[in-house]
Amino acid sequence: MASVFTQIVNGDIPAWKVAETNKFLAFLDVNPVTLGHTLVIPKQEVDNLFDLDEETYSGLFLFAKVVQDALVKVVPCTRVGVAVVGLEVPHAHIHLIPLQSMSDFSFAREKVNCSEAEFSALASQVAEKIS
Repeated sequence: MASVFTQIVNGDIPAWKVAETNKFLAFLDVNPVTLGHTLVIPKQEVDNLFDLDEETYSGLFLFAKVVQDALVKVVPCTRVGVAVVGLEVPHAHIHLIPLQSMSDFSFAREKVNCSEAEFSALASQVAEKIS
């Protein structure tokens, strides 16, 4: 069965997309650790990040940098933290998490509650800053 991320890529599940190319997709996490928490994925379904071919692996991180550059223009933060955990969804992905302090970088913390309108507005604002 296709991963939830592949279902998003295929349009079977909606997502608040912030950037997309023919190989990569970035969208807001539905259970954000902080406001602006974004997931960056290759469209190709590969479970482990380190199993990606070199071109896709490098491209994914370059794409994540573009997304991060736009994210910091919209979400006030000291910096954007990067995490690769890979246990929750069997599809390689990078978490981009806007941070004010180290305590913001905890997946155990209470998630940020956003309405659909807030998610939509934030995704649009970040997408507008993609260069």
